[in-house]
Amino acid sequence: MARPRRDVNLTFILKALLYPHNITGFSDYSLPETMKNIVDRLAETHTRIRAAERRFQRSPGSVTLVAVSKTRSAAEVDAVAACGQVDFGENYVQEALDKISACRHAGLIWHFIGPVQSNKTRAIAARFTWVHSLDRDKIAHRLDAARPAGLPPLNVCLQVNTSGEGSKSGVAPDDLLPLAESVNAMPQLRLRGLMTLPAPSTILEEQRRPFRLLRGLFEDLRQRGFGLDTLSMGTSIDLEAAVAEGATMVRIGTAIFGPRE
Repeated sequence: MARPRRDVNLTFILKALLYPHNITGFSDYSLPETMKNIVDRLAETHTRIRAAERRFQRSPGSVTLVAVSKTRSAAEVDAVAACGQVDFGENYVQEALDKISACRHAGLIWHFIGPVQSNKTRAIAARFTWVHSLDRDKIAHRLDAARPAGLPPLNVCLQVNTSGEGSKSGVAPDDLLPLAESVNAMPQLRLRGLMTLPAPSTILEEQRRPFRLLRGLFEDLRQRGFGLDTLSMGTSIDLEAAVAEGATMVRIGTAIFGPRE
């Protein structure tokens, strides 16, 4: 029997795995076990999101999954993208830039979700579609000035420190309105919503409390005339609580890619 070719790309292998009745002649191919696990966990995560939407009477498909791929390889991103995942979140600029260049899939949407350093604003403004972690006026001005003229405005969420932790990034709730007014006036930024990363908890009601606070701030800004449409909140451990409180984007890493080393 002829040896199978080894130059078939990962996308094709994944399609063969997921849709075996549609692709024939490649029974000798198999994904590495780690990639199979990622594909399985991605499907499980989508199942969790849909179940939470039903449980908390949210519209089907109202919650967007952002797959947090920090510290993961371009091959792992390609594996997830081959299953139809489009939105990916990154925390570290140089790692993200290398990955963006290496990934084979076109049309991916890259979200910067980590603390924004002043010396990284030019690269973030040029290569990302979203920034979820904007919490300072100075950084907003730098992103606005650095956004290339040929690109649409950079979508931004203001990060709010809803748990009052001194070690956490984010604007204090009392300081949110002046920052929102400033960002809303910047031509190369589009203020889309709010983000938070509260203190971890395993108790549903405790998880819901900071998300409820963020939703209240979100609704207050909307009543003031801000055209917000995005609540970025919820991770692998508190996805359900975030959906219950109105999340439109959840940022999931470990539940998809497994524990980080």
